[in-house]
Amino acid sequence: MCGLCALCVLAARPAVDAQDVPAPRATRLAILMAEDRRAPAPRDLVTIRAGTRSPDPETAVVAVRALGRLERPALVPDILLSLRHELPEVRAEAANALGQALAGADSPAATIDGALNALIARLNVETESSVRGAIYETLGRIPTTVDGIQRVDNVLVTAFAHEGTIEGRLGLASGFEALVRLHRRQQPPSDGAIGALRSMAATTPPNGRLPPDPSRDVRVRRLALEALIAAEGMDRPTLDHAADDPDLQVRRLAMRAASASTFPVDTLTEGLTDSAAMVRIDALRAMRVRGSDVICPGAVIATGDSDLQVVLAALDELAICGASTDAVAILQHVVDDLTNAGKPRAWHRAAHALVSLASAAPERGAAALGQFTGSRIWQLRMYAARTAALLKDRAALEKLADDPDDNVREAAVDGLVKIAAHDADAVYVRQLTRNGHQVLRTAAAALAGTPTPDAAVSALRACYQRLVAEGHDNSHDVRAAIEKTLQSVGADPRGGPGRTRGSAPTASRQTNGVGDLDPEDLRRLAAARARVTIRDVGIFELVLFTREAPATVLRFARLAESGYYNGLTFHRVVPNFVIQGGSPGANEYIGDAMFMRDEVGRWPHVRGAVGISTRGRDTGDAQIFVDLVDNPRLNHNYTVFAQILNGVEVIDQILEGDVIERIEITTPSSF
Repeated sequence: MCGLCALCVLAARPAVDAQDVPAPRATRLAILMAEDRRAPAPRDLVTIRAGTRSPDPETAVVAVRALGRLERPALVPDILLSLRHELPEVRAEAANALGQALAGADSPAATIDGALNALIARLNVETESSVRGAIYETLGRIPTTVDGIQRVDNVLVTAFAHEGTIEGRLGLASGFEALVRLHRRQQPPSDGAIGALRSMAATTPPNGRLPPDPSRDVRVRRLALEALIAAEGMDRPTLDHAADDPDLQVRRLAMRAASASTFPVDTLTEGLTDSAAMVRIDALRAMRVRGSDVICPGAVIATGDSDLQVVLAALDELAICGASTDAVAILQHVVDDLTNAGKPRAWHRAAHALVSLASAAPERGAAALGQFTGSRIWQLRMYAARTAALLKDRAALEKLADDPDDNVREAAVDGLVKIAAHDADAVYVRQLTRNGHQVLRTAAAALAGTPTPDAAVSALRACYQRLVAEGHDNSHDVRAAIEKTLQSVGADPRGGPGRTRGSAPTASRQTNGVGDLDPEDLRRLAAARARVTIRDVGIFELVLFTREAPATVLRFARLAESGYYNGLTFHRVVPNFVIQGGSPGANEYIGDAMFMRDEVGRWPHVRGAVGISTRGRDTGDAQIFVDLVDNPRLNHNYTVFAQILNGVEVIDQILEGDVIERIEITTPSSF
């Protein structure tokens, strides 16, 4: 069984076994509550530490995980004790917890060295491949010095020569990927590391210890290619092999690698005919890197693709193709077809084409802009604001800055900042009575250093005090922007000239709160699933990771059962990255009022993983995102609380603005 599949089975197991006696359940709940509070009191740490010594395996895992999630380097000695635990699942969790504990504040060099020494020493005696894999991955992501990076590089290269298990190889690939991504600017990977990565990127392992089954080692190949691309270590044989790989994500990564001028354009041209849309999209992006002579002919062809996401990507790329009469004609035709743009899920082509037309042929973009600024579809007006910024059309931007929709206003204000700066301060001040956090934040930032502070300060203070009175955690970014702007003109948000403060006050609660961890709900949702219906698109089903992220699952399930998500949208769609939704304001800055804490764990950000969007640690506001591809750079930074079980193909069809019809929570009795 592959490492991911094993994790899936573990994560899907009930959080509370029928054979559990009350004592372990109560102990685990106490640990979860202490973690949820972020262990502010000594008694909380006593509870968690005691859990690491529990004879109950699940309790020990929960306790070690909690120590890591606190992200306190001072707790490294406690975690190291569990690295010698008799159970491999506890040792693997301890290895991961070490990496998480060192991800917080700057860690003392002695603490980092001690962790590295302990992990490497454990490798010398570790017989369980799952634990070795966890250690390899953690070694790659620990912050360290150039000497430490070289040491880890050597350890991973040495391990590659004799690691024959799938779990071990997956951990090695993860470790190499993290090492290169995080540390390549300090210290490039060694020749030995590049050689190991090229071998791992091959379909058939060179040491002959594994059968030549490409489906079993697929994530190893993806991670190896990610690392090679970041290290600029791809060679022609590896590229050719990847371009013909049976796995579509590997072929997608081959397109990214082929953006380098050292490789022939033929690889990208062939990529445009690949059966997988994600490969065709990355072929287009790589062609753009190679210049207009390469991208313009390819993008013109791709505007006729059968997949809409590919078409939109092609329309975006035509922005630099003003010298191509074919490109300009296509953009003009799509922009003029506003009859179809008024239909449900049909506005996207015209919106993307308008922005590109403004760059490729500004006079034509200007002529078309008027029919978009008055559209009944707010997204078209938002794209019109982006277009007006490109065209430096101040009149259109000022009109759109008074739009009924705050997302349109935000785009207009952002454009005015670029072309009018403080000359449009009166427009920015008008925004400060709005409710949308995104436009408030943008307007407040636009007023920083204003030459006419008298007109702005009272409006900024009134907005600030209104937000504080509301007591919502998720206005934090707005409050911080207002405070920074007031400081720039020597004012204080709470009144009185010449006084400043360091940071915006936090609202009443910044975590899920102890009350959220109700034992009855934990039992009810122990093996729960969620059924997500997207209007006019389809349905996908999730398995919820109540064991791995209990507080997050409970918050999500309660909101879903209350109908919170019904009618909200996926407002952010980034092909070959993520889709994000669940915002009442259809933007990044408005979600559920209270922040939720992170529950970062071992589940990787693979295709179909479902996470919580944040803007810094413990700032989730119940907006969700779904990984469209494997995104290793998100690992250990964003909570994963679910994985798509079936219907994964639906997420590829979701467009910006698509509506979440409903989310239904199902438990074993309703399966």
